[in-house]
Amino acid sequence: MRTNKPRAVLALDVGSKRIGVAGSDSLGITAQAVETYVRVSPKRDLEHLTALALSRGAHAFVVGLPRNMDGSEGGQAADTRAFAQALEKASGLPILFEDERLTTRAAHDVLIQGNVRRGDRKKVVDKLAAVLILESYLDSLT
Repeated sequence: MRTNKPRAVLALDVGSKRIGVAGSDSLGITAQAVETYVRVSPKRDLEHLTALALSRGAHAFVVGLPRNMDGSEGGQAADTRAFAQALEKASGLPILFEDERLTTRAAHDVLIQGNVRRGDRKKVVDKLAAVLILESYLDSLT
């Protein structure tokens, strides 16, 4: 169980082209999809996420950490850690990592079960994956 539960947090599903964003309520209880941010440049990406966290009163970022099925970390995890380190420096907010294994697959499954068309799934799968990351994090606090 984790301690020092932050109030509002933003969760990120960081990809090379898009970043799915989810946010908790001010008490850190529920998770809602916020946006799918299309990456522009490292500087603009960090500025956007920092401004978003400020506008939502977030006290931390929960970043999905991609791991291999055996729990090891590969190149994508290294890229995510580097991005998270830059975000922590730019925003001044702490970074908390959450295992994101299979969240994108689970998000696709939810959308398929909901009969969401393939073209429409691409628009929302990243922010839904961020919601799943945030729900996993919030569940670990209880």
